[in-house]
Amino acid sequence: MAASEETSSLFPIFILTMMALPLVPYTISKLCRAASKKAKTLHCQCAVCARSGKYHKSLFKRISNFSTCSNLTLVLLWVIMGFLVYYIKNMSKEAQIFEPFHILGLEPGASDSEIKKAYRRLSIQYHPDKNPDPEANTYFVEYISKAYQALTDPISRENYEKYGHPDGRQGFQMGIALPQFLLNIEGASGGIMLLWIVGVCILLPLIIAVVYLSRSSKYTGNYVMHQTLLAYYHLMKPSLAPSKVLDVFIKAAEYMEIPVRRVDDEPLHKLLLLVRSELNLDSKNIKQEQAKFLKQHPPLVKTQLLIQAHLTRETADLPPTLNGDLKRVLELAPRLLEELMKMALIPRTAQGHGWLRPAIGVVELSQCVIQAVPLSAKKAGGSYEGIAPFLQLPHFSEAVTKKIGRKKVKTFEELRDLTPQDRAELLSKTAGFSSAEVEDIERVLEMMPSLSMEVKCETEGEEGIQEGDIVTVQAWVKLQRPNGLVGALPHAPYYPNHKDENFWFLLADQNSNDVWFSQKINFMDEATAVTTASKAIEEMMEVSGANTRETSVAVKEAVEKVKGGSRLVMGKFQAPAEGNYSMTCFCLCDSWIGCDTKTSLKVKILKRTRAGTRGGAITEEGPLMEDGAEEEEEIEEEEYDEDYESEYSDDEEDEQDTKKGATANGDAHRKSKQSSSEGSGSEDE
Repeated sequence: MAASEETSSLFPIFILTMMALPLVPYTISKLCRAASKKAKTLHCQCAVCARSGKYHKSLFKRISNFSTCSNLTLVLLWVIMGFLVYYIKNMSKEAQIFEPFHILGLEPGASDSEIKKAYRRLSIQYHPDKNPDPEANTYFVEYISKAYQALTDPISRENYEKYGHPDGRQGFQMGIALPQFLLNIEGASGGIMLLWIVGVCILLPLIIAVVYLSRSSKYTGNYVMHQTLLAYYHLMKPSLAPSKVLDVFIKAAEYMEIPVRRVDDEPLHKLLLLVRSELNLDSKNIKQEQAKFLKQHPPLVKTQLLIQAHLTRETADLPPTLNGDLKRVLELAPRLLEELMKMALIPRTAQGHGWLRPAIGVVELSQCVIQAVPLSAKKAGGSYEGIAPFLQLPHFSEAVTKKIGRKKVKTFEELRDLTPQDRAELLSKTAGFSSAEVEDIERVLEMMPSLSMEVKCETEGEEGIQEGDIVTVQAWVKLQRPNGLVGALPHAPYYPNHKDENFWFLLADQNSNDVWFSQKINFMDEATAVTTASKAIEEMMEVSGANTRETSVAVKEAVEKVKGGSRLVMGKFQAPAEGNYSMTCFCLCDSWIGCDTKTSLKVKILKRTRAGTRGGAITEEGPLMEDGAEEEEEIEEEEYDEDYESEYSDDEEDEQDTKKGATANGDAHRKSKQSSSEGSGSEDE
């Protein structure tokens, strides 16, 4: 029984260990994520962003942000661990090792006379005849008498001095670290023991497995439903116009789960009247068109109206319930738009190419959602980019753009090219802005990025590119801001959540609407970019046969470029049939409007003359479809929608680029301050 009591006392230590194994690393990872979020404080300092309250953390907001289910559970588990540590510490004090000299109050090696004197002294204090206290009786019998016997009996003392125990060498004991009541298999405790074994060894792993499998069968690694990916894959078309991308975007399964309430009918009808100009309804039969729109699936109607309310900034009068639904819609938007972008870029054609037109439409929709700018603003104002870039600036409106347009500042790039003094004079005198409002605009303009690209395509270890070769794309994309920052959060006062800037690099053929290569770029994490660039350059130099010194120099140059605000983009694609291809390299931002850039790239594919074949399947062509979706489908022959012409889809640009002097095969260098949306006319000058 004593052995069972000793092993059962280890149960708290066992529980503490099992809790600490997952809890400590999870807490460390959570603290690291929190520290990385705190480091991202490079956000806009304008008055509009300050009034939005997105970056202002009041005490209530800090508590509400902390008081999540996971955080409270984490704190509770640490409290339990603290209690277990306190309990084990006190328990260890009670379970002291048997020390006869210490019990009798003597120093080790005391003589027999000293031992007897100490025993008599303690007997007077603790003997049952002298002290009626039951605890004193127990202490005298179990400790004092046993210690006296261990030190006066020759055999017991010899055993204690040799083996540390008066009974001699102790055998090895094994036990179960379970509570005492579970170890008693007599009566009801046997059933409790059985339930404990079944619960811990069978039911708990089974419940965890069921929860994990049910979640993994419903969501992808990016926490997007498989049903959403399947819908996006089948609804994506090669001729999908940017204005039609929103119709595909709102069909996500996540948005179908947004609750539809009867009390929301009246506010939604009012909202429809405010945003119906953005719904492309026929004005001649407006009543019939509205009725037809409202007959759609209720979650679709609600989601589209909420998004249009956000784009047109008509959210001030929304009731709390709809406001909460809108926040949920916008919270999911970046994640869903990224998956929609992947569905546009996933290999569809026989050559493994994605589609350019819908990819550009997804990026334009993302820009409008983050900046709360209506899609119609991209085709207003008479320029390729419309007035949309102006509307992302604080205090700007359509009326202000008309006023400064009369002063021959018709494009956003013309406004950015002005000196701060000329711009301040224009905005104060023509637009009527105060000095504080002009200062807000300057702060936002200083946050806006400018991009430049250096792109090179080649077959490693060979001269020229022949059909069937595996071609390597190497591009350096450099980001610069007037304020000197590299990574920063975009100015987005109307978007309620924090949003990192992301950029998409596309190597595409505008004539065939094919995307040959694509990659996502982020400028926030410099450490990861340094590691990735160093590894890529090392592999490239190793393939080329460079020595250690040359490799070291190349890696050092790459690291300096990354620290200077550049990011390395590398990938491969299979060379198509023989011919001359006029490619276009795009770098598109998903957060800012008017900051995109592009450059032309001439690629000459030669007829195969080398022995053997360098062709074959490319292993990094894009994400694989899940849920058994088909990898290829027949492309429907349909005309491009003419209701909205994207700023990147001008046929004239390709003709002008062809007439221009051809660049070297596979090489292009572009240092552009202007947005690609200005069109090819300004680019070729």
